[in-house]
Amino acid sequence: MKTLGYGAQDAHGRLTPLPFERRALRDDDVAIEIHYCGVCHSDLHQARNDWVAWGPTVYPCIPGHEIIGTVVEVGQNVSRYNVGDGVAVGTIVDSCRVCDQCRRGEAQMCRAFPTTTYNGTDRHDGSNTLGGYSKHIVVSEAFVLRMPDGLDTARAAPLL
Repeated sequence: MKTLGYGAQDAHGRLTPLPFERRALRDDDVAIEIHYCGVCHSDLHQARNDWVAWGPTVYPCIPGHEIIGTVVEVGQNVSRYNVGDGVAVGTIVDSCRVCDQCRRGEAQMCRAFPTTTYNGTDRHDGSNTLGGYSKHIVVSEAFVLRMPDGLDTARAAPLL
């Protein structure tokens, strides 16, 4: 899926438009058209490579981890979401799903480290994850949240 994001090319540059291609959907994936994304100071820290102790920023870096949007496509094994559903994504897009922490529903404590929305390593193909300062994102169904009817989506994004 071709899309457009806003990202940094290095630790000192501005966020600029960056066309790129999202990975193909896997069987349990949900493709989302992003309508809103919270702006968090951690996005700036990551884009500026301020967290070297956690690992250097991989450039280009497209930040954004408080995402609200609409499902535009689903993988063949997706059962909880349909095209047109309002959804949200937080800071995690995958985990090992087999360690004791993941089995308890605590993917944020994954023993193999969770895959973050941006500047993470996709555990299937090793690619760098690119975040919500973009028009689309592809996320495993297990890490997608349903937006409640009647909730103001523009105000909900920063709550994730």
